[in-house]
Amino acid sequence: MSSANGPLWFELSAKQADGQLLSMESLRGRVVLVVNVASRCGFTPQYKQLQELHDRYSQRGLSILAFPCNQFGSQEPGTEAEILQFCSTNYGVSFPVMSKVQVNGANTEPVFDYLKKQAPGLLGSEAIKWNFTKFLVDGQGKVHSRYAPTTSPSDIAKDIEKLLPGSVL
Repeated sequence: MSSANGPLWFELSAKQADGQLLSMESLRGRVVLVVNVASRCGFTPQYKQLQELHDRYSQRGLSILAFPCNQFGSQEPGTEAEILQFCSTNYGVSFPVMSKVQVNGANTEPVFDYLKKQAPGLLGSEAIKWNFTKFLVDGQGKVHSRYAPTTSPSDIAKDIEKLLPGSVL
């Protein structure tokens, strides 16, 4: 079943950096934080806070998906193996790192195409402006919020807590 805006969240899937396909259907009931990432960006240290969020909330129902992207200042030039090694060695990342994607333009990854339509940015612009733009999706597949690269992952914790299963609103 598709909506007028394209496929529903749970109909989407994306390739992980290790080559496995991840279906969003497998994340039904989980809160998902989607981030376009880069290894050579001023915001790259946000990986540390993303891992802290993962450590704190993954058992309660949070999944984090990091999508490497080389569209902004060529700040993610590595191969997928190099990106995985960088994330593991420098930040101890244990959440899924996806295959390198494009988040804008004709070859936009369908996950980002969907997210941008559901949660446009400033002045209604769908375009992602830089690395570490974040999207928060609730357990029913509704895009809850879009956050600028300057918003630190720790600043999103309160929104995550509100959406987690068993949370009191």
